[in-house]
Parts: sequence; C-alpha cells; structure tokens
Amino acid sequence: MEKLGKLEKVKDLRSIWPHEANDFTKWLAREENLATLGDEIGIDIELRSTEAKTGSFSTDILAVEANTDNKIIIENQLEHTDHDHLGKIITYASGHDAKTIIWIVRETREEHRQAIDWLNEHTDDEINIFLCRIELWRIGDSAIAPKFQIISSPNKWTKTIKRSLDNEMTSTKMLQYNYWAKVKDEIDKNYPIFNSRKPYGQNWYDLAIGSSLAHISLTINTQKSEIKSQIWISDSKPLFDYLYESKQEIESELGFELNWGRLDNKKASYISIVKTMNVRDESNWSSIIDWQLDKASRLYDVFSDRIKKFN
Repeated sequence: MEKLGKLEKVKDLRSIWPHEANDFTKWLAREENLATLGDEIGIDIELRSTEAKTGSFSTDILAVEANTDNKIIIENQLEHTDHDHLGKIITYASGHDAKTIIWIVRETREEHRQAIDWLNEHTDDEINIFLCRIELWRIGDSAIAPKFQIISSPNKWTKTIKRSLDNEMTSTKMLQYNYWAKVKDEIDKNYPIFNSRKPYGQNWYDLAIGSSLAHISLTINTQKSEIKSQIWISDSKPLFDYLYESKQEIESELGFELNWGRLDNKKASYISIVKTMNVRDESNWSSIIDWQLDKASRLYDVFSDRIKKFN
C-alpha cells in the first residue's frame, strides 16, 4: 500500500501574510482566490474594489454577486474576532447597502459567533452574513494550501419557511427551492466538472465556468413552462462579440443551435438553449434535470477554453 502523507496545519498565518491589507487582502482579491471563497460559501463573487471608502473608513473588499449585482463586503481579520470588527462589518454593509457580509478571521470568539447567528436569525432573507475562518495546510514539503471554513452562515431553509409562514413565500418559491436542491444532488453525484451551489427559492441556478466575466446559468420558468441552459455574460460585450465570431464553429461542436442575445440596452448578454417542459409537474423533474445538466456540461466543454483564452 502506498504511504500516505500527514496533513499539517500552518499555525502562523503571518508567516505567509505578514500584513493584513498589503498581503492578505491583495491575495484574496485575486480572481482565483475569490472563486475559492465563493465555492465554499455558494455564490459567485466578482471584485469591484479594495479599500472601498465608507465615510472615513475603508472596506477591505467590495464585490458583487454575479448575475444579481447585489453588493458584497468582505472584512479581513488575521486575529481573533473582536467588537471593533463586528461593528465595522455592520457599518460597511449599511454604507454600501450590501446584501452579503463576509467576515474572515483567524479565530472566532464564542460571543461573536453567537452575535452573527443572532443577526442571521433576525434579518430577512435578503441579508446574508458569513463568519469564516481562514486556515493554511500542507502535506510534508508540499505547497501551502488555504482553506476557508464557515463558522456561521444564514440558514436559507429556515428563512424560506419563515417567509412562507408569514404568507410572503409563494408556492413557486418553494417549488424552485426544492427543484434546485435536486439539481445540486445530481451535480454532486454525476457532474464533477461543476462545484454545486446552495439552492435558493429563485428561478435560476448558477455554475462557474472559470471566469469572472461569465458563468453557466440554469433557469426554469413555471409560467411559460420553459427551461434553459445558458452562458450568462455579466458585463462584457467584447466577450460576447468574440464568441459570436465563432458562432458556426461553436454550434457545430455542440450539435445544436443557440439563441444569441447581445442585449444592447443592458450590461449582460446570454447564449442559450431553450426547451418547453412543465416544471410544476414533479414527475418531469428527472428528465428536466438530465436535459439541463447535459446541455450545461456540453456548454462548459465548448465555451470554457474560449472564454479563458479571451481573458
């Protein structure tokens, strides 16, 4: 039997990131590292700026959630949590009207974990607060690898149920949540090319494609009985035009035609394939999910390298 290495924790984060702002924040702001954080949390994070001003204070990282443009603030603390930073994340979130707050720390004090849990329980489902521990690990003399560990997070299912009890949550939202939960299970079992996301009560479910400029978006429309798998380009007409130049070649590789929507009056663009199916009938879910994920995996195979080449 091959000898296995021993996983060892690097206890001194400052040995890798001596300065919080100059080293850790700059490291985290890189696209691949925000993607790693986003994979752990379950959202696509797109950088907007570092040291973004809020009055006389500066937010470590200001970002947005892909496909929604909801603002995200990230506050870094390579120490134990403290009252000062707890106050800062609330101040920064209000100053930027952020929907998602991410507080990254070395260690968590119990009273601060309880405070984040309390905030998540007593805010509506538009506000999401994550308390994350950053760790470093290595095996023998291997390169050091970072790991984000979620300590406290919003309980989406609890908030979904709470809204339904308040007659604010529609049956459609509940259907969407349950549908995407099954999509997530199928991805985890049979589609290793994708990192699954947490399901929400909404009509879309996003999958990373290896670029902050675009992602794969699955959508369901219960009113039109319509489902889609598509490439969603957040804010880059040059990328859409670059891909459109290879339209015939791309569709030939895929084996099916696509709908190309440049959307000249909007920031976003899309490249989609659409099918008519009744999503409200749960007996159809297995075939709908098979269709969507098959098309999504083929879109990934054909588009991912082209998009990376454009980058």
